[in-house]
Amino acid sequence: MGANVDEKPNEEATSETRTTLEMPPPPIVTKHELPFRDGSLHYEATFGLMPIQNAKGEIEATLSFAAYTGGETTGGDQSRPMTFLFNGGPGSSSVWLHLGGIGPRRVQMLDDGAMPPPPFTLVDNEHTWLEFTDLVFVDPVDTGYSRAANEELTKKFLSVKGDLDLTGEFIRRYLTRYNRWSSPLFLGGESYGTFRSAGLAGTLIGKGIVFNGVILISNVIELGTLLFESGDDLSFFLYPPSYAATAWYHLALDPELQSRSLPELLAEVETWSLEQYSVALAKGESLTSEGRQQIIVALARYTGISPDLIDQWDLRIDGGRFCNELLRAQKRTIGRLDSRHTGFDPGSSSDKLVFDPSMSAIRPPFTAVMNQYLRRELRYESDDEYHILRELEWNWGDAEDAAPRTTKQLQDAFANNPYLHLLVASGYYDLATPYFATRYTFDRLKLDPQARQQIQSIEYPGGHMIYLATELMEKMKADVASFVKRALDIEERPLSPGNQ
Repeated sequence: MGANVDEKPNEEATSETRTTLEMPPPPIVTKHELPFRDGSLHYEATFGLMPIQNAKGEIEATLSFAAYTGGETTGGDQSRPMTFLFNGGPGSSSVWLHLGGIGPRRVQMLDDGAMPPPPFTLVDNEHTWLEFTDLVFVDPVDTGYSRAANEELTKKFLSVKGDLDLTGEFIRRYLTRYNRWSSPLFLGGESYGTFRSAGLAGTLIGKGIVFNGVILISNVIELGTLLFESGDDLSFFLYPPSYAATAWYHLALDPELQSRSLPELLAEVETWSLEQYSVALAKGESLTSEGRQQIIVALARYTGISPDLIDQWDLRIDGGRFCNELLRAQKRTIGRLDSRHTGFDPGSSSDKLVFDPSMSAIRPPFTAVMNQYLRRELRYESDDEYHILRELEWNWGDAEDAAPRTTKQLQDAFANNPYLHLLVASGYYDLATPYFATRYTFDRLKLDPQARQQIQSIEYPGGHMIYLATELMEKMKADVASFVKRALDIEERPLSPGNQ
């Protein structure tokens, strides 16, 4: 029988197509104790799914989260600070911050952050931030156990605006459900999580949610600083300091540069990149042959890449090429997330990075340990796959053909919240979000001079995941603890002269 074209669509089926998620079961709550050298910390762990509903009460998505609250009070003590944390990608769950060095339990890695021999284990984390702030690790849609109700909603949430709306609504619901509206609030993000956190700091003010502080680890709030695009040379002159740090670490520079301390070397390369290299790139074809040769010689000296290749690449070294070429004579490629890591490369690699040994070092242990931890210690049972990290088709919205950014939202956050403090942490050996690009971004924020005094930047001798190395994990904890204390030590702000 043929279909009746005048027949109305089945309203019930259409509604079911729009949203099919049911109310998830209550989160699982467990009690734990974390021993320290001078005592122990009792804490409560909560793991589950937060339903996100639309105005009609339909559940459009459920977001998985892990919350840790210190003390004996169910749901946490309102007087304790609370920090919401996100990883990046986009397409990454919160597992890296969660089990890498911030939560009360962590994956046992080697002291330098490299992968240990299997089987992989979980250990107590005496460097956890839980000692001074409650922690909530959040998985955006299509990461962790977080899912949207249908394909249409998935596309909606896999976008800059949809992601900010969804994660912002998560924070609002969490504060309401767990009675934490009166707690001191902080945001923490890594990589794209910094993009997300900067955006949330500005947009959530409209819902009455203001933060005492924001912690940005391996920052990228302006993606244009990372994109190796033809016709835009910004990233090309922001990367050489990280290339120099990497080449210095692998002893790939000439003896005179190798004899320098890393800070001394980097200061020279930073000045050269801004004052000479950027100008030469801006000249394009008008750059003289003599000027071109001077740039080739300097760039080769600072990066360890051969002058012939730099000439062939038209004075521009993108990250993938650098990773593949620096140690090619040794048949080694270097890591993008942490350029101290190397892996065997028989010489077949292309110009683009196809193998990241620093990613290979972390993905197996974190995947295995997270799945074991959820079931054995957090008592959460599910046959669904916990998505550690995956490629997502992301909608950049109005900035699809330009450089996405959340710098404006961060500026708005400072403009509307004079008590906001910001901590920016970067790693010298991070080729995913290089430290000099971060410095360049924050030097150009349009802020009140007083607000600038509330920004602290720290650069570590580490990679993208600074906290993986035991020594840096300890230092970062101390730095963040001091930052939180400083952000909460609020003095009364004077009225402007016109209002006195």
